[in-house]
Amino acid sequence: MRQPTASTVLIAVLLVAGCGVGPRDAASTTTPPVAAPPATTAPTPTGTAFNPTDIAWLQLTVAMTERLLPVLDLVPVRTTDPAWRQTATQVATTRRADLDRARRLLADAAAPTTNPHEGHDMPGMVTAQEMTALRAASGQSFHRLLAGHLRAHLAQSVRVAAAEQQSGVQSATVALAAAVARNGTADLERLNRLDRVAAG
Repeated sequence: MRQPTASTVLIAVLLVAGCGVGPRDAASTTTPPVAAPPATTAPTPTGTAFNPTDIAWLQLTVAMTERLLPVLDLVPVRTTDPAWRQTATQVATTRRADLDRARRLLADAAAPTTNPHEGHDMPGMVTAQEMTALRAASGQSFHRLLAGHLRAHLAQSVRVAAAEQQSGVQSATVALAAAVARNGTADLERLNRLDRVAAG
């Protein structure tokens, strides 16, 4: 069987991420299905080398997280609800730690420091227009917008982390993907609990 080329692996990951897709509703809970992993990408014997999937996933993780953190920073000034403040703080703390690890791994891989997703509005990323709406909202209106954007981000993060776990080879990067998937799933459950409380 013909081995997939490096570019094939990279394109597969970016398609999972939604790179190059048309306009989407960032608040939607529907995310694209995870593409099937490329066939028979053999891991390196040591598990220390990076393949194109590792690099693509790390770059996407950095881009998605950098877009999310300003949203979470709005929470203390747009709502007084203690449950939402606590949830935002928990998510922000976890995502900042993930961002630091992803940046260190990209540095270890000697990957380009430029953001290949600059200017892309992909699933799980809040657009400039949506940020404007968030800054203008407060109370329950803000909660609804925040929940939609946060759920979209977390769901997409879990999906692309699963793709990295399937097709990545660098051990620390795959371990980070497992942590992102695990924490993202827990954060989605926190959102579900907030929804249940709001529904009464």
